[in-house]
Amino acid sequence: MAEQKSMSERYRVEPGQKVKLSKWDPAETGEFDSKGKARKAMQNNLKRLAKLEYLLYAESKRSVLIVLQAMDAGGKDGTIRHVMGPLNPQSCRVTSFKAPSAEELSRDFLWRIHKAVPAKGEIGIFNRSHYEDVLIVRVKKLVEKAVWSKRYRQINDFERLLSENGVHILKFFLHISKDEQLKRLQSRLDDPDKNWKITPADAEERQYWDDYVAAYEDALTQCSTSYAPWHIIPADAKWYRNLAISEILVEAFEGFGMQFPKPAADVASIKLK
Repeated sequence: MAEQKSMSERYRVEPGQKVKLSKWDPAETGEFDSKGKARKAMQNNLKRLAKLEYLLYAESKRSVLIVLQAMDAGGKDGTIRHVMGPLNPQSCRVTSFKAPSAEELSRDFLWRIHKAVPAKGEIGIFNRSHYEDVLIVRVKKLVEKAVWSKRYRQINDFERLLSENGVHILKFFLHISKDEQLKRLQSRLDDPDKNWKITPADAEERQYWDDYVAAYEDALTQCSTSYAPWHIIPADAKWYRNLAISEILVEAFEGFGMQFPKPAADVASIKLK
């Protein structure tokens, strides 16, 4: 009997692997056939993550950068809320990258990204990221191909720099189907409490679906490395998306072999009154 793959092995894009998203099932739920059956595993992962975050902060030898990318309505906010929500905000920070400001546009495209990289002992979460500069920039033709085509190499070099300086990078593409995206966008139209989440631009962006697929396939193919791997996470089932990412994070954190630092003083000699 073949050994069962870990979540990370199952969904990781290996360096040099050519990605065709049509071969990755966005509706997969692994060995779980319901949210209820996955609940206990999810709860265990969140408890373990909270302890590992505390250990990461105490040891303060490395940082963790989590990159989330997805099509519109892919679940980036939901992932942050359900997987990272229980973490301590003292050492876990979310950065959302919108359209660049005039100041940011006057500099190289990685300038604003580097400023947001987490310090040692911290977790940084990027809601969208530097990959927008080979995604929307490419699809909407905001810069010439001669410009964005060089950015894959520049991104790899940047991520290698971070990795060699103690930043552990985990990148997640939340893979949803076009039909699932339609359902989620429609729910925003139908539910008054969600109306604020949808704009005419969301409907317009759906027209570029195939172009975004091609752009993502190139980014996933060219920028999944041993030091900054991409994971393609089935995301039609929100609960499984959350479970898979939480488990991959636990695997990564446990692989660090972290230990609490030794006390700075002789604890036995400290007398409290």
